[in-house]
Amino acid sequence: MTVDLQLVPILDYLVTGVWPFVRIGAFVMVMPVVGGGFVPTRVRLLLALALTAVITPSLPVATAPEVFSAAGLVTIIQEVAIGVVLGFLVQLVFDAIALGGQIIAMSMGLGFAVFLDKSRGVNVPVLGQMFLMLSMLVFFEMDGHLALIQLLAHSFHAWPISSGGIGAPIVGELLQWSTQLFVFALKVALPAITAILVVNLAFGAMSRAAPTLNLFAVGFPVSMLLGFTVIFFNMDVFLENATNFFSITLSALAEMLAM
Repeated sequence: MTVDLQLVPILDYLVTGVWPFVRIGAFVMVMPVVGGGFVPTRVRLLLALALTAVITPSLPVATAPEVFSAAGLVTIIQEVAIGVVLGFLVQLVFDAIALGGQIIAMSMGLGFAVFLDKSRGVNVPVLGQMFLMLSMLVFFEMDGHLALIQLLAHSFHAWPISSGGIGAPIVGELLQWSTQLFVFALKVALPAITAILVVNLAFGAMSRAAPTLNLFAVGFPVSMLLGFTVIFFNMDVFLENATNFFSITLSALAEMLAM
């Protein structure tokens, strides 16, 4: 009987940690870098358990429903939605940067040079994958992963467990924010595609003056060389844009939690 009484606090702590684990687990499964398919599922599970063990003691006391009940099922869906939103919003920035790289690759004629993206299981242009890896380095360099985990812990205070979760105003903000994907991609790709467009216009004028000129043999190497040159001299701007993208996104998440 004494053993059973000693186990009661442990069992209560485990039951209390189920709800934070649902939100944290959903967050870890979609968060940038860690949520990629190249990270083993066991590693993500251990990370979710570790974050749950660290965050749970600091959470406010919440009256959560029974796990195996209709109200418990609704609460699980709400917690999963919150975790997915927190991770997916930052993941959009990585997708925008990769999309910008893909646009540049298609303009340069490198669309055929693809690489298997293990995080998504699809083939993407090598240039887009390179931009994606650079953005990951920028994200870690600015401690974005720590800021994201801090926002995750703050979300339990802004949106307590079984409090209704994400409402209609927040969903509207999310849909509006998703349009920034194309803005970020355009900012990444605009310098290179502008330079390549000027070259294509010049070759178009040359083709009118010399119809026998083989534009494919001449224009393809020039476009590729110019594209790499612009990317090289524009790398500082790319790193600055990536830092600004992540800062804006993290600030938007903080404002969303304050709603």
